[in-house]
Amino acid sequence: MSTIPLRQFLQKSGRGGVFFLHGDDEFRKDEAVRVLVDAHLDPATRDFNLDLLHGGEVDGERLASVLATPPMMAEWRVVVVREVEALASSARARELLTGLAAAPPTGLAAVLVASIPRGSSARFWKDLRSRSRALELAPLAPEDLPGWLLERASELGIGLEEDAALALAEAVGSQLGVLARELEKLSAFARPDAAITRADVEAAGIRLPAQDRWQWFDLVGSRKFAEALQTLPVLFAQGESAVGLAIQLGSHLLRIGVAVAGGQAGLEALLPPNQRWLARRVGPQARGWTVDEIALALERLMRADRLMKASGVGGEALLEEWLLGLIVRAGALRGAAA
Repeated sequence: MSTIPLRQFLQKSGRGGVFFLHGDDEFRKDEAVRVLVDAHLDPATRDFNLDLLHGGEVDGERLASVLATPPMMAEWRVVVVREVEALASSARARELLTGLAAAPPTGLAAVLVASIPRGSSARFWKDLRSRSRALELAPLAPEDLPGWLLERASELGIGLEEDAALALAEAVGSQLGVLARELEKLSAFARPDAAITRADVEAAGIRLPAQDRWQWFDLVGSRKFAEALQTLPVLFAQGESAVGLAIQLGSHLLRIGVAVAGGQAGLEALLPPNQRWLARRVGPQARGWTVDEIALALERLMRADRLMKASGVGGEALLEEWLLGLIVRAGALRGAAA
């Protein structure tokens, strides 16, 4: 989630009350805190009306006192409590926070930030989710990263070509803080009044992989099976796993199948916001497939995936075999058409 959807969330929810930010994406949680603070406080009275607390450093008595303090010379007071998980063992703190979420006092915006222990089913977390304005900020999936970069560049007024976003995400990975810094560096490096290109990314010294994973999926989607087979070893040499490629390749084929059945617009409507960029890429690829061909390709890919996980056959060999099957079938179809 970028700052734009977060502001939309705020507009829908309204100001004041208890906001519960949870999930493992620390960068986006920090950004969400900044947006919420800015939405409630005027810079002139900010110092009087902002308290920043950490669950591991505050007891129930101090927490209750801070939360009960009214705004000073302003409409709102904001209390940010990070590491709420450190307070979960205190019955008094749990009661205080869940009661606050159910009936927040006038003039208070409490922002509770937590990383819920994995697998926890504690009632405390369920109560906070149901009683507050809860927002989960989980780590972005690889297919979300280019869309996140494109959206962030738009917010900052930076032109960014799609291929540049793909290259940057592929080179840097999923650390959003690092991606954000590299994007800001590129904005200074690129030509004035021109969108950042893939060539700009490379010229800035960011090391790009010899074979871009997204471009490889596009080879398969564009039915360039022989080229995909030829470049597959490069992906493995870069550290890609056969299981990981099979999972993402399956997702790519499913998107193509949706576009075959419902068109590019139909696919875009089904994709989450950070993945809508994929519709523009997949739409043209869908024109080369039929629903039956997608179904057969997915069936054989699922078989290869099962064998990777349950047999001693190497994943590289199984993906190569899968691609060879596509090459043979494509040749047979061309022969039948002739």
